[in-house]
Amino acid sequence: MLSTLLAEVHEELAPMVAPPWVFALIAAVVFVVMGFVVYSYRDVANRHSDKVAAHDAAHGSDHGGHH
Repeated sequence: MLSTLLAEVHEELAPMVAPPWVFALIAAVVFVVMGFVVYSYRDVANRHSDKVAAHDAAHGSDHGGHH
């Protein structure tokens, strides 16, 4: 009975596909790539400010710029 209990306590862990640092590296790379994607969308609204100004001039901007 005691040997059965000790055998159940000593379980082998499932083998990992890669060392733990590889998983950390993958997470860091994904985080950096997502950061570049977010950074690429900076100042998008100001790139089209001429279109907004033309729209406001044609339709009036009494409402503060929002519909």
